[in-house]
Amino acid sequence: MELAQRLANARPEPSEETRDAFAELKDRVHLAVISELGPQLYDADVNDADLHRLVLADIRRRLGQERNVAAADRDRLTKEIADDTLGHGPIEPLLADDTVSEIMVNGPHDVWIEREGRLHRTPVRFADEHHIRRIINKIVGQVGRRVDESSPMVDARLPDGSRVNAVLPPLSLSGPLLTIRKFSKQRLDLDDMLRLGTLTRESVDFFEAAVKAELNVLISGGTGSGKTTLLNAMSTAISDDERIVTIEDAAELRLNQRHVLRLESRPKNVEGQGEIPIRELVRNSLRMRPDRIIVGEVRGAEALDMLQAMNTGHDGSLSTIHANSPRDALGRVETMVLMAGLELPMRAVRQQLSSALDLIVHIERFGDGARRVTSITEVQRMESDMITLQDLFDYQLDQGRGESSGTLRPTGLRPTSPKFDRRAVKLPSWMSLPSLAGAPPGASNRSEPRRSAR
Repeated sequence: MELAQRLANARPEPSEETRDAFAELKDRVHLAVISELGPQLYDADVNDADLHRLVLADIRRRLGQERNVAAADRDRLTKEIADDTLGHGPIEPLLADDTVSEIMVNGPHDVWIEREGRLHRTPVRFADEHHIRRIINKIVGQVGRRVDESSPMVDARLPDGSRVNAVLPPLSLSGPLLTIRKFSKQRLDLDDMLRLGTLTRESVDFFEAAVKAELNVLISGGTGSGKTTLLNAMSTAISDDERIVTIEDAAELRLNQRHVLRLESRPKNVEGQGEIPIRELVRNSLRMRPDRIIVGEVRGAEALDMLQAMNTGHDGSLSTIHANSPRDALGRVETMVLMAGLELPMRAVRQQLSSALDLIVHIERFGDGARRVTSITEVQRMESDMITLQDLFDYQLDQGRGESSGTLRPTGLRPTSPKFDRRAVKLPSWMSLPSLAGAPPGASNRSEPRRSAR
C-alpha cells in the first residue's frame, strides 16, 4: 500500500475548529517540553532510548492534565509532539521511508515527494507556517546553522548525509519552503546500474577500463538525473591502493577504498565570515599528494583549478556538472573558467579543456522516472579554435516502446586517448577492433559513425 494512502487512513481529516484546538495545544505542550528538557535534547552523552522515554513521559504527563482531550486524541498528539521534539514532525514518516528520495514542503498543506523518479503529492499536513518554521529551525539547529529573516536561505547537511535547503520570506513569497534530498543508504556499483538499466554491459566494461587507465571524466546531466550516483558507481573501479581526495559542497560520495580523504566546503557563518569555497579545497588538495581528485560538482571558478590539476599529472579525476548535453557541458566549463577572474583568451581556455578532459558522460532522467546514460563522448583535440568531440556510445530509441526503453550502443569508434596503452589497460575486445565489424550486437545497424566539433 502506498505511504500516502496509509497516512490518509491513519489520519482522518479533522474539522477546522478541531485542527485549531489541536495546533494550539501542540504548540503549548511542545514549547513546554523544549523549555524543560532543552539542554538534554542536544546532549550527545544522553542515550537515544533514554531521551525518547524521557520526552514521552513528559508529554504524557502534560497531556494528562488536559481534561478535554480524548484518549485516542491523546495518543495521536503524544506521537506528533514527540516527532516534533525528537524528530522532524509530520515529515518523520517520509524521512524513514527508504523508497522516498526527495521531500518538498511547499506549504502547510502542500507536501510532495519523489519516488522512483516521479513526483507524488502526499496528504501530510503541517498545522501552519509557524509549524514549518519550527521544524526548519530544528533541522538547521542540529548542524549548527541558523535561518531567519536576516539570513532567510540556508543549505545544510543532516547527520545522515541528506541535503537540506530552506528558504523563508521575504525571499519566498509563498511562505517557508523546505526541500530535503535524502541520502541513499544503498551504494550502487556499476553492476547495480547495469541491472537498473542505466548502463549496458558494453558501457560497464568500457567504464572499468577508462577508470583504470586514469581518464579524466566529467559527468553531465540535469538536476536529479543521477550524476552523483553514477560518479559513486564509477569510483568503485578505482584501485584500493590509490590515495583519493574527494571535494564536495555537501558530502554525498561514499568510497570504500582504504585511502580516501574527504573534504567539504564551508559556508559563511551568521556574521558573514569563515567561508571556505570548493576552489580553496581544490588548491589545497594538490598539496596532499593525491593520486586522484574527485570533485562532487563544479559550479564556479574552481573549474580552472580542476583543469590545471588534470593538466599537471593528476590523471583519473572525476567530477559532475549540470548541463543538457556534452557540448553544453563544455560551454559551461568555459564560462566557469572565465569566472576565475583571469582574462584568458577563449582559445587558451579551450586548449586547457581539450588537454585536460578525456570523457564526457551524459545521463538523463526520463518522464517515467527512469535514469539512463545517453552518451559517452571522447574529448579529442583542438582543431582551429574548436574542440573536437567523438561519440563512443549513443542512445538509440526502440521505436514505439517509450523514450526510456532505448539502448546505449557503441558507435563503432574506438577512443584515441594514449592513456590506455600508456597504462597497459586493455580495451574490451570488441572496441579494440578498428571497425563496426567487432562491435557488439546492435551497433552494426548504425549509419556513418558521428564526430562533432565545438
